[in-house]
Amino acid sequence: MHNSDKFKIPVGPQHPALKEPESFSLALKGEKIMGVDIRLGYNHRGIEKACEERTYIQDIYLIERICGICSHSHSTCFIQAVEEIAGVSVPKRALYIRTLIAELERIHSHLLWLGVAGHEIGFDTLLMYSWRDREIVMDILALLTGNRVNYGINTIGGVRRDISEEEKQEILKGINILEERTKYYIEVATEETTIIKRLSGVGVLNYDDTLRLDAVGPTARASGVQRDVRKDDPYAAYSEMDFNVITDNHGDVYGRTVVRVKELMESYQIVRQCIKNMPDGPIVVKVPRKIPAGEALSRYEAPRGEDVHYVKSNGTEKPERVKVRAPTLANIQAVKHMLKDRYLADMPIVVAAIDPCFSCTDRLIAVKNSNNKNNHTMTWEALHAYSIAWYKARGIDFAGLNKNLKKRLEGS
Repeated sequence: MHNSDKFKIPVGPQHPALKEPESFSLALKGEKIMGVDIRLGYNHRGIEKACEERTYIQDIYLIERICGICSHSHSTCFIQAVEEIAGVSVPKRALYIRTLIAELERIHSHLLWLGVAGHEIGFDTLLMYSWRDREIVMDILALLTGNRVNYGINTIGGVRRDISEEEKQEILKGINILEERTKYYIEVATEETTIIKRLSGVGVLNYDDTLRLDAVGPTARASGVQRDVRKDDPYAAYSEMDFNVITDNHGDVYGRTVVRVKELMESYQIVRQCIKNMPDGPIVVKVPRKIPAGEALSRYEAPRGEDVHYVKSNGTEKPERVKVRAPTLANIQAVKHMLKDRYLADMPIVVAAIDPCFSCTDRLIAVKNSNNKNNHTMTWEALHAYSIAWYKARGIDFAGLNKNLKKRLEGS
């Protein structure tokens, strides 16, 4: 859409800046971005509605798959709400194990982000180094939980696996290696002139705008906002942990880089405290399948920022309502502000700097219009039938696929 020297270009929903489909409409004057429109919704998977049709135990594993990188964050946030409604007192050892896994996940996420950020600015050597080190923490997570990504460690009332003394020693070995290598990353981030010049002044978000737009996580802390749920509203075993909330006053992509690499050092200290001070005792208590009627709001400091889960129960073994507010949704409005008056070439790293996960973000809202009788809220069964009919009209018959699968299973 041309108007004198101004025009709009679409970036996405399929584009090189992100591995997830997300649509950005950029208004440009030359190469300068004058305004941004962001459209969510390409990754909607109906998870909130699906939770209402499943038991609380089944929901844990569904909730974990909201995000692969923050799987423990979402499952912990969810079960904390359920445990609050049920009045469950989780064993202290289980709380320590949850905290341990949480910080290992944070290390994994920040190392992953560091590599992606390096790739976005053409520093692929940093990508190779940080993703090599990421394998160390992923191997530790696999040792403790059996999985490298979706850990499945949580259950209502505690955790599913205990940690042995031998495993503790393996964790410490890995953490010692990672700590030494992270010192190098801090040196690179704070002394490498190429990185400093490329990231400084890019994607600026000052302190007042951070509060006005309600940014969270490293995005907010890089603008001087000392906001961290682990300190502000402690959960799991964080009230017994000694750590600093890392902040920076640059308010740009460089500041977000500094916050994340320095947060890694704090996470190493928390992991050591969990191992050193982990109490003896049970790792789970029995919880009835039917959760009493009630509601609860749970908060959790995910690697990307504050994660919020709302759960409403009706006295059955299935929740009446589950609502998820992932940190990317809180930060996406700040992206529009950060991109304005920047150059088109800055867009990939500015977007990547909030460490977005649009699979976490996308939700569906049914809006009822009294003037249109065709608008209605669909049940899970109706949505399932509609999706089958939609694909069948396009030549894909899942009923036939299911029959073939059943025959193969019977044959085996």
